[in-house]
Amino acid sequence: MFTIKNYVVVKDLEEAYALNQKRNNVVLGGIAWLKMGERNIQNAIDLSNLGLDKIEETEEAFEIGCMVTLRELETHSVLNSYFNGVIAKSTEHIVGVQFRNCATVGGSIFSRFGFSDILTCFLALDAYVKLYKGGVIPLSEFADMPRDNDILEKIIIKKDRREVSYLTHRRTATDIPVIACTVARVNQKWQVVLGARPSKAILLSDEEQMLSYNPTEEEITKFIEYIIENTEFGSNMRASGEFRKHLAGVLCKRGINEISEGKVL
Repeated sequence: MFTIKNYVVVKDLEEAYALNQKRNNVVLGGIAWLKMGERNIQNAIDLSNLGLDKIEETEEAFEIGCMVTLRELETHSVLNSYFNGVIAKSTEHIVGVQFRNCATVGGSIFSRFGFSDILTCFLALDAYVKLYKGGVIPLSEFADMPRDNDILEKIIIKKDRREVSYLTHRRTATDIPVIACTVARVNQKWQVVLGARPSKAILLSDEEQMLSYNPTEEEITKFIEYIIENTEFGSNMRASGEFRKHLAGVLCKRGINEISEGKVL
């Protein structure tokens, strides 16, 4: 049974950080996934009074507070005027609107779930996390860090006008993805992120520049072979590793073609 002994609405991040150092205390986001567990929580830490529920735009970046809901990500018109609207696209199949009105971006990113659409999408952007004690670090670095008891304040996404495509395969429209794929082209270089492998998302860059700006079929085939060879795919109740490997190649190719042919919405 999921139980909470004390509910603490903190007055600042220092109080939240101090409470979070104890093993039986938990920072609450939208508790969309947390409530499905059976933890006994001593102190549930509520950040809702700290002003971390805003999406703010600067000249160089978007700053997304940890308490921003997935629905707010999905419907923010200015944010989604960048990156081919890929952020909205990465949220639209996450369970349903009611769920997305509760689930927070901070909970999605900090948890680093293998099935996370949000992490798979954001890793393909020039994104950073701001931690209360750890400071600002690249999301790609944060994704590989072990879990700790720091507090995630916000996610920062730089406005570099990269072109991005997001594709998933799901057994049903609102199910967890069987495989998720983000493809990005920035400064004439390509990147691919594969999530729901079923382990957490992995970022692969075309460091050897196998793909030209508008790649040929031969270049795409060679690049996909490289991606598949350098990615591990596992099996679970939703799909086998071999099926995921096949789907990854298909979605990667579609994403590259969408961008190179200008068909990304």
